[in-house]
Amino acid sequence: MQKQIIKTDQAPAAIGTYSQAVKVGGTVYLSGQIGLDPASMQMVEGIENQIHRVFQNLQAVATAAGGSLADVVKLNVFLTDLGHFAKVNEIMAQYFNEPFPARAAVGVASLPRAALVEADAVMVIV
Repeated sequence: MQKQIIKTDQAPAAIGTYSQAVKVGGTVYLSGQIGLDPASMQMVEGIENQIHRVFQNLQAVATAAGGSLADVVKLNVFLTDLGHFAKVNEIMAQYFNEPFPARAAVGVASLPRAALVEADAVMVIV
């Protein structure tokens, strides 16, 4: 199987040595997204706005790969404050429907660009 690099201007451009996503067969590995606005490449303000932006960015990359958030089978969420975990659940329910993907939520000391939240995902397109 050949790997395909996924790139869209509807999500922030990569700010390092990585691709927005890589597709191999029907599996797509979506790189971590933080709350960067894709047009300005500036961080949106506040935890709620960042959570929404993270899911919007993931959705944009999923769409560019030929899928949607409904195709996500594994989601990893990284938070600089686990006190925001309930807010992630609340907002996540606006972007994902049951059956929900498998998920991990991890508290971390810091994230790129002083982000408050980051998420990456694995998607399977059948």
